Amino acid sequence: MADTPLTPRGAATKERIIEAATAEFAAYGIAGARVDRIVTNARTNKAQLYGYFGSKEGLFDAIFFGSLERILNVVPIDAADLADWAVRLYDEYLRRPDLIRLATWARLERRPAGHLVDEADRLDDGKLRAITDAQARGLVRQGDPFDLMAVVIAMSMAWSPVSNVYAATADEPPEIHERRRSLLRDSVHRA
Repeated sequence: MADTPLTPRGAATKERIIEAATAEFAAYGIAGARVDRIVTNARTNKAQLYGYFGSKEGLFDAIFFGSLERILNVVPIDAADLADWAVRLYDEYLRRPDLIRLATWARLERRPAGHLVDEADRLDDGKLRAITDAQARGLVRQGDPFDLMAVVIAMSMAWSPVSNVYAATADEPPEIHERRRSLLRDSVHRA
């Protein structure tokens, strides 16, 4: 049914399911999420959910991979300025803390080691090519492009919702965020 064009009403229902499920999975993870709560919050029924996504796991996958694509599209890499990219990632985590929580649940419940997704599902080829190109032009230090990308992403997550030190929120005073952005920008630039 996923390949069948949706009516406007069907598209609205599917979108409500995605919104409700995103909140549910971000809060409770895959194992803790409850389809009953999702369909209640989406104002639909299980038959609709299963018709669109096949299973609870299929729904999580749709949301999770959608969140990875969102980050890729909303915060495209600029390998010539990895510090700015890190700051833009920081800002996206403030705007959409649910996205980083989804990735964390996937790490905890599905892939405790290695890459977060299967090789076929990885979306980092473009980022790695951009870093390799920036290295060739002398704009980024030498080293394994994947490791450089991983360090920058980790630094951008220093105050994310999954930080084991401090989780920032968008509600904090702007001057605190500016201070963090400045520190992050400088730290990534130096690294």
